[in-house]
Amino acid sequence: MKLAGKGALITGASEGFGKAVARAFLENGASVVICARRRGPLLKAYDELSRFAGKGQKLMACPADVSKPSQAECLVRCALKKMGRVDVLVNNAGVYGPKGPLEKTDAREWAKALEINLLGAVHLCRKLLPHFKKRGRGKIINLSGGGATNPLPNLSAYAASKAALVRFSETLAEETRGSDIDVNSVAPGALNTRLLDEILEAGPEKVGRAFYERSRKQKEEGGVPLEKGAALCVFLASSESDGITGKLISAAWDPWESLPRHLEDVRGTDIYTLRRIVPKDRGLSWGDRPAP
Repeated sequence: MKLAGKGALITGASEGFGKAVARAFLENGASVVICARRRGPLLKAYDELSRFAGKGQKLMACPADVSKPSQAECLVRCALKKMGRVDVLVNNAGVYGPKGPLEKTDAREWAKALEINLLGAVHLCRKLLPHFKKRGRGKIINLSGGGATNPLPNLSAYAASKAALVRFSETLAEETRGSDIDVNSVAPGALNTRLLDEILEAGPEKVGRAFYERSRKQKEEGGVPLEKGAALCVFLASSESDGITGKLISAAWDPWESLPRHLEDVRGTDIYTLRRIVPKDRGLSWGDRPAP
């Protein structure tokens, strides 16, 4: 019960990975507020998750579109009123946005993807930070993924928003350093969720043949289990991860369970961050400006 007594707010929790994180948090003793834009699927998730809430735990469902500042503010007020405290914020709400070459995408859809994927997290962080600072601690977990670490042709809004979310997380981690507020990004791996189905439905003409074939193979082979990324979120929400902040951690590839044993290395270096690569990083002798 790593999260016993804690309160968590999880967005995008009506299905897929968000719902898996909510279940893992409940199984580890937390009280949870789940959020999604659509009331019907959210209430269905609430019914499914109810059986994982033990004695003394609360589970609540609050519909909201977190890309709208007013609704994000109402969501935070709802969570604080119903639970009395929020210790953990998981910003999981996200969309792929428009698919296809940039010049053929709809500008409004492109902007809306950034509003959901990036600004949704920003709005909730802004509203919860005063609560975290007053309590003297807090955990923020932002869902990033492969869109932040690799170019994704034909999914430019998704890639740009996820890379921006990681840099926002790094920046917020520096702003809150020394206040016992940890801010991290999570790459849960290639998941078989609604987003994967969207890629397959769009077809190779829109998303590109190579990405489509990788997605089709992932669908057939099962992808990374949702539980693996959910377990990483439990770790980052728990006191085990205290002091780990400003990092992008992969659930599938990084040895995150052992990070507390390497805390000084993790805190004192740019390990697990997005950084610019210069020629000498690749063993090349050119690229340095001569000393004046």
